[in-house]
Amino acid sequence: MNIHEYQAKSLLRKYGIAVPNGSVAFTPAEAVKVATALAVDVKEPVWVVKAQIHAGGRGKGGGVKVVKTLENVEAEAKRMIGMNLVTHQTGAQGKKVQRVYVEEGCDIKRELYLGLLIDRATSRVTIMASTEGGMEIEEVAAKTPDKILKVAIDPVTGLQPYHARQIAFGLGLKDKQIGKCVSFLQVMYTAFVELDCSIVEINPLVVTGKDTVVALDCKMAFDDNALFRHPDIEEMRDESEEDPAETLAGKSGLNYVKLDGSIGCMVNGAGLAMATMDIVKLYGGSPANFLDVGGGATKERVTTAFKIILSDKNVKGIFVNIFGGIMRCDIIAEGIIAAAKEVRLQVPLVVRLEGTNVDLGKKILAESGLPILSGDNLADGAEKIVKAVANKAA
Repeated sequence: MNIHEYQAKSLLRKYGIAVPNGSVAFTPAEAVKVATALAVDVKEPVWVVKAQIHAGGRGKGGGVKVVKTLENVEAEAKRMIGMNLVTHQTGAQGKKVQRVYVEEGCDIKRELYLGLLIDRATSRVTIMASTEGGMEIEEVAAKTPDKILKVAIDPVTGLQPYHARQIAFGLGLKDKQIGKCVSFLQVMYTAFVELDCSIVEINPLVVTGKDTVVALDCKMAFDDNALFRHPDIEEMRDESEEDPAETLAGKSGLNYVKLDGSIGCMVNGAGLAMATMDIVKLYGGSPANFLDVGGGATKERVTTAFKIILSDKNVKGIFVNIFGGIMRCDIIAEGIIAAAKEVRLQVPLVVRLEGTNVDLGKKILAESGLPILSGDNLADGAEKIVKAVANKAA
């Protein structure tokens, strides 16, 4: 689960991590009110108005502006709220901005990059740091990978001071900056573990003119499976920033990820789902999604899965690939028929069943009166759905 920048910074503040003062605003008037409060006792105030969406690259898309008057705060908030912000992470469709974050300006001496993530190759929390702050880390990795420092943390010992000093030295910090960075990293690691984060990205992490270390921006994502431990964080979920189909899938107990292809896939089991997408590609097709209905697929769940798949206008055909181990193939077949009738299926459908009561399941599908093609095996099913979609397009 992702959250907005202003929400991430509120969590960092609770841990005593330095972030600029600021607050969220949903209207231009609220933005001015926030800016006015931030400017109390400040002779020459500077504010930053930031569009709040779940995507990076906001600055390049016009979603981050530095201003020096309340009139400009209001003007930028008015421009941003309601705009469709397009960045390299949103795709061409962009995302609608519904709120802005107004914060005080910062005296920036250096811009750095800091990220904490779970490295699945080592099964450890890994700290990534770079002197190239303010740039996308993917771009740094592609052009100057030697400028990325990685330190994997043993979960038994946790972050030790020497880990933090290694990062500080690698970033070229000097004198009291080193101590500030060490303290920052120790608290940051504690927050990462206690909040069950999957990633925390601070870009940029800045060294100020007073040699303090400040998180100028922050992206946080959390392990969905651990949210039951953090109801306060779960309340931060902004469903308007999420794909509606993925939101419905989550509420229905389905694992769904939208892709860019034209063949919808409904499978039980994550490993089988991955294999299904691979073999669809092998036969020249392109999967439109990853969708795992799980081991206990009911008729209702299968129907919901069909609706989610067909909500994608790019879907031109559906490949159902089920191994009936826990679930009987005849029950799956009945669910597929009921779902196809309820959604009034208009695209080719290929079903490959294997496992318990497979012959009965195939018989039910064959006698349904619906134009359902049967796949004898995984390869046969993939080949048939790719051909059926191609023939319909022709």
